[in-house]
Amino acid sequence: MTYTQEKQAAVEAVTRAAHLCASVRAAMVGAAFLQKDDKSPVTVADFGAQALICQYLAEAFPHDAIVAEEDAAELRKREQASLLDQVARYVRQTLPNATRRDICGWIDAGNSQLADRFWTLDPIDGTKGFLRNDQYAIALALIEGGEVKLGAVACPALPLWMDGSGSNTGTLFVAVRGERAQMAPLYGGVAVPIRVTGAANGTGLRFVESVEAQHGDQALQREIAQAVGIIQPPLRMDSQAKYGAVARGEAALYLRLPSPKSPDYRENIWDHAAGSIVV
Repeated sequence: MTYTQEKQAAVEAVTRAAHLCASVRAAMVGAAFLQKDDKSPVTVADFGAQALICQYLAEAFPHDAIVAEEDAAELRKREQASLLDQVARYVRQTLPNATRRDICGWIDAGNSQLADRFWTLDPIDGTKGFLRNDQYAIALALIEGGEVKLGAVACPALPLWMDGSGSNTGTLFVAVRGERAQMAPLYGGVAVPIRVTGAANGTGLRFVESVEAQHGDQALQREIAQAVGIIQPPLRMDSQAKYGAVARGEAALYLRLPSPKSPDYRENIWDHAAGSIVV
């Protein structure tokens, strides 16, 4: 199976969401957000991105399940009317006739039960990076029979190359299992194949790690990298943009060892599904 239609749909869906997220962040000054049970912030962009992607996928593949991060239960509460209005304002930039009820329904379309074939979505991976004007990603993957078949990761704040060459307006990564991973300017442009680094020794290599110190043991990660000859300072990034850096050869690996300060830290299913196939 070629997954041509699925690939096109995934690219269109995450690109739409990326436009919304970039618009929210451009206007974000003390933006409204909720606190989930795990204390991570949920912004207008999380809800809006999930609404747009779920709406698009539900039309393109009505029989597919979608498993995503957010739900609209809080947005439906009377005291959150202002926040829902903000979400609606940004969603209507793409879907002018969307009602508040439509938007909540699209968000909740991401609460499907697991099936043999399903899409998994993180509408904003790296929400803290989004809030502090740093890296974040919209991550979408198609899973069939327990295997990732397709991944698309939109990184609106990631330059086409970290050295400053190429576009600075965002990067899109996409891959289908068994095919070469590709990278393209997020808002239009020619896709090019990418490959991991082919350096033969560690002197020219670097690794990528999380910005958040509690996500890993940064001191131990540095020691291990130096022990194998990687002497360049690490590239610290939020979100699945890290996978993109590895996939296109700007880092040799994403190194993440458990932090003794956060031994029980875990990531969710959508945190790696799209990135795993892109890398």
